Order: sequence, then C-alpha cells, then structure tokens
Amino acid sequence: MPTTISLLDIFIILIYFGIILWIAQWASKSKSESGGAVDYFLAGKNSGWLVIGASLFASNIGSEIILGVSGAGARGNMPMANFEIIASLVLILLGWVFVPFYLRTGVFTMPEFLEKRYSVACRNYLSIISILAYVITKISLIIFAGALVFETIGISFWTGAIITVVATGFYTVLGGLKAVIYTDMVQAFILLIGTLCVTGFGLYALGGWDNLLAILTEASAVDGNPPREQFFNLWRPMADTEYPWTGMLFGAPILGVWYWCTDQYIVQRVLSSKDENNARKGALFAGYLKLLPVFIFFIPGVIAYALLQEGAIDFSLDNADQALPAMINQFLPSGLKGLAIAGLLAALMSSLSSAFNSSSTLLTIDFYLKYKPKASQKDLVRFGQFATVILVLVSLGWIPFMKSLMGGGIFHYLQSVQAYISPPIAAVFLFGLFYKWINAKGAIVSLWLGFIVGIFRLVAEFLSNEGTIVVAEDSLLGLFIGVNFLHFALFLFLFCGSVLMLVSKLTPPQPLETLELVTFKSRNLRPKFIWSTDMTLTVVLIGLVLMLWILFSPWGIAQ
Repeated sequence: MPTTISLLDIFIILIYFGIILWIAQWASKSKSESGGAVDYFLAGKNSGWLVIGASLFASNIGSEIILGVSGAGARGNMPMANFEIIASLVLILLGWVFVPFYLRTGVFTMPEFLEKRYSVACRNYLSIISILAYVITKISLIIFAGALVFETIGISFWTGAIITVVATGFYTVLGGLKAVIYTDMVQAFILLIGTLCVTGFGLYALGGWDNLLAILTEASAVDGNPPREQFFNLWRPMADTEYPWTGMLFGAPILGVWYWCTDQYIVQRVLSSKDENNARKGALFAGYLKLLPVFIFFIPGVIAYALLQEGAIDFSLDNADQALPAMINQFLPSGLKGLAIAGLLAALMSSLSSAFNSSSTLLTIDFYLKYKPKASQKDLVRFGQFATVILVLVSLGWIPFMKSLMGGGIFHYLQSVQAYISPPIAAVFLFGLFYKWINAKGAIVSLWLGFIVGIFRLVAEFLSNEGTIVVAEDSLLGLFIGVNFLHFALFLFLFCGSVLMLVSKLTPPQPLETLELVTFKSRNLRPKFIWSTDMTLTVVLIGLVLMLWILFSPWGIAQ
C-alpha cells in the first residue's frame, strides 16, 4: 500500500518515543525503600490500581491482538471478539480468587506459588513451559504482527523489528517492571486515543451507523461476501468449525484462566500492587478496559470493510489484518495519522516489554536464585538485565522463521496453541486452591500427561496441514485432530482434572501445615464477601458483559 506519512506524523511519533524513554529513565532512578530485586521485578510493590489496570490492558493488547481483531471485523468474524469480552469475566476471578493467595504468600513468580502449593517439580515445569511459550508465541508473534505496522510508516519489516525490539529491550533493562508498568499506562492512553480517532473518522466518512449497515446489506448481495448479520453476531452454531458457541462459552474461559490468572506475563502486574485492595481494583479496572476492543478494534475492521466496498481505501481481504493499517495510512489526516501509528507502536512495545520483563523474572528468580541462593540484590538485578538482553537476541534470531511457521492465521494460531498448553496448568491451579486433598503427585502427573496430549495434538495437526502425513477423517487420529480447538481445551481440562483427583486420592496427602496459605479450605483464607465498592463494580461489569452478549446476538438490536 502507498505510504503517505508527513513530517508532522514523524514528529509526533518521535515525541512519543521521547516520552516513553524519559519515563523509563525516570522509573530507573525512582527507587522504592525496598530497592533491589523487589524494585526491579515488582516495581517496589508500590503500584496503585490505576497503573495496574492500565498495565494489564496495555501489556495484553499487542499488535497481534489489534490487527487480528480488526481483521476479524473486516472478515465478518465477530466471535473472535468474544475472547476479549470473556477476559473481563476472568479478570474478576483474578481479583477476587487468585490475588489474595498471591499477595499473602509474597511470591515473585507463578512457578514459585506452584512450589508452595505442590512441589519443586511443579515449579520447574511451569517455569520451563512459560519461558518457552514467551519466546515462541508471545514475543515472536508480537514482532511478526508488528510487520504490518512498520509497513504502514514505510519501514521494512527487518529494520522496524530490530529498532523496536532493541528500543523496547533497552527501556526494559533500564528500569525493570517499574519502567514497564508506567510506560504501559501512557501507552494505553495513546492507544485508546489513536484507535478512537480511527473509529470516529471512519464512521463519519460512511455517514453514520445506519449507512454502515446499509452498505453491509448491499455488499452481502454479492456472491462471496459475508451476510450483514455475520458482522454483529458473537455466537455461532455448535457445528461451526472455528468458533462454536459451546467452545466459546466453556472452552475459552479455560484459556483465560491460564493467561489472566496464572501466567507470569500478566499476574506480575498485580504482584507489584501496594496491597490487596489496589490489586483487586486494578484487575476490575482492566476488566472494564477489556470491553473496549469490540468498539475500538473490531468495529474499525467492519468500517474498513465498508470503506473498501465504497472504494475509499484499498487492501486485500485475503490478508484482512491489513484493514486497520490501511485505514490509518490512507484515510486519517496528517497529525492524527502519526498519533494512530504511535498507538500501534505503543501496543507493540508494551507487549514486548512485558514479555521481556516477565521472562527475565522467571529466569532470575526460578533458576539463577535457585542455584545461587546467596546472591545479592544487585546480582539479581544484573542477571535480570542480562537475561533481558539474551531474550532480545533470541527473539531477533527467531524472526526469520516466523513467516514460514505462522502463515496468515496469527490470532487463530495463538489461541489454538494456548488451548493445547493451558488446560493442565489451569486445572492444577484451580483445583489446588479449592481442595486441600489435591497433592503434588497428582499435580505433576496431570501436568505432564496434559502436556503430552496437547503437544501430540499440536504436532499431528501441523504435520497434517503441511501434508507430511495423510490422515483419514474417519480414523481415530482424524477424529482427534478434527475436534475444534476450544472443545479440545474443555476436554483436556476435564481429563487433566480427573487425573489430578484420581492420583491425589490414590497417594498420601500433603501435610496440612504446608497448605495454610495456599488453599481456601484453610481457616484463615476462607473468602469473605462483604458488600463493598469492589462488589458493586463487579456486578456492573458482569451486567455490561451480559448486555454485550445480548446486543451482539441473533436477537440483538445491533442486527
């Protein structure tokens, strides 16, 4: 696509980079009284709810989410937006169920919590799986999706990737988690402003919502174009091959529990909070923010499709992920274009910095400190900085493999990989909190069996798609591969939960004194649901989710 970026746009983008680097420098000099590793990895445990919520949102909204969800809008594939809406409900679970345990045990990492609940073997499992997942999925996919952003401003993929990765790694190394979460707050604001501008200008150009619907209706009469109702319906039949309603309602939350409640990448933000109250409010605030992608990412994709029908912009529906960059590049006026591009770069850098910091935290706390228990605070910080540099280099080395491995289905690939690795982890965390008779032997057997089954599905599916092996649809392997990935996540979760309970029942329980801080059954940790502002915010958030589900349904007024 032609690039029409002006000097004003470039100036705005440069100002954005300047602000981000200044904040990182300020964060690196602003130390809490705790200092050392606590300051570097957990931002001195002094973060307020606003910063936590904005950071949770910004670290999650990477370029692969923005371009993937807006691309889904252009294809009329709205069920994909359900992942964003369901996240709001899972964040409630994070704030009310998981946060009290994480803060009261004083852990730095999720594997560390798993050790307190179960064993060192469970901790090592989660540490290794998490780091591999960050490098192979999160970091690499973020960089790969960012290629479209770089093309928007006329910078080649390789040049733009190297500049962004190095710059992000630099401020992550410089200031640790404090630099990450404070830059996240600024980047979340820039991202919202930029995407709202795209939505507003696009809708104005079409003549309003009614004209948008009219264009979609007219376009649907052409063979090959999706019907109008497909653009505003979150629910698909159970037989749908991609996003059946049963998979969305029962399978997607399992992915959400792993990602939002047990993944170091996300949970590290709430670990940095001043106290439990700020952590919970931050999680709820992020829940409200996660309702926005439907309007600021998906709807702009629908608008881009309508503008394409009108001949106002030009991009290929074969690569619908170009929808949002096409709107920014070909449609927004000078100045606002720079702001919108800065918003996309903000999402890219925010997600990368979060992945770098979380990975370096795992490497430092779960490996380096384990083998050097007498390491000083300065040694821990230095190793964390060194680990980030190594991750930057590994990520750059992984870039050449991305196009051949990922193809065009970035967002779908990301969700399916999570469906294959998340169920055993989600089962071990959830069952372990509620049932004190669940033990370490049950946990480790469940984790490894679940991992083997999930990886077998992933490898078999990949080899089948590549044509390396030929699988008959009616064969046992064909049926195994053919199960929708969200249904598979549900089945794998139930399988891992059954193994977890069976092995635990057949083996001796753990000593009760070791479970005092890590299970609900413990006398001091029974949930106390006293009506409060947080409860009101929770009920309102649930109401908003239900309202969106009804609004964007076959019977909703959005039709």
